[in-house]
Amino acid sequence: MQKAVAEFIGTFTLVLFGCGAAVIAGPAIAGANTVGVLGIAFSFGLAIVAMAYAIGPISGCHVNPAVSLGALVAGRMTVGDFITYVIAQVLGAIAGALVLYLIMKGKAEGWDGGMGTNGWGPGYMGGYNVTSAFIFEVVATFIFLVVILGVTHKLVPHHFAGLAIGLTLAMIHIVGINVTGVSVNPARSLGPALFAGGAAISQLWLFIVAPFIGAALAGFVYKAGILYHGER
Repeated sequence: MQKAVAEFIGTFTLVLFGCGAAVIAGPAIAGANTVGVLGIAFSFGLAIVAMAYAIGPISGCHVNPAVSLGALVAGRMTVGDFITYVIAQVLGAIAGALVLYLIMKGKAEGWDGGMGTNGWGPGYMGGYNVTSAFIFEVVATFIFLVVILGVTHKLVPHHFAGLAIGLTLAMIHIVGINVTGVSVNPARSLGPALFAGGAAISQLWLFIVAPFIGAALAGFVYKAGILYHGER
């Protein structure tokens, strides 16, 4: 139960403050209130750093079904724990999106309904097509999981693991925000999509399938001992 609560809180925080940076202070906001792409990227990254040190000792701070899948494939968690983690992560993401939705409903000047959702195609960010979006999400998730599984390996000192993981997520966002808005996390995509509706829902499949593929590939790399031999 402690692990489930930790994953709920961690994913809640990631969605509220990561997507919140995009919606409340993103590039679409005029004037000095905008934080730009770098601000959004570091908001996601810093949320992970904060939660890694806050809940990492309890649950490992997956806060992402793709991370949990990678850990499962790598042999670092059981199927039962995987299911528990994913349920907690999805519920946390929905709760985080709900709080963001309620905050935005109170905007005096009105609000266009944006929730920091992921997507692709004409009219979305850089207008990249589905192939570009799919490739980016698979590769970015693979790299993300390689870092996570690497810095948490028993043969590696763990003191700065949270910082390395958070900075990696920020790096991925700096490159990928204009491609897909960056998911690499099915729960992060699902929560906001439920409140935004429309294209966010119809395109949601990619942000579930692609991150799972990338994560599973990274998990296999560690399970097979391609990068590290010995204890996982």
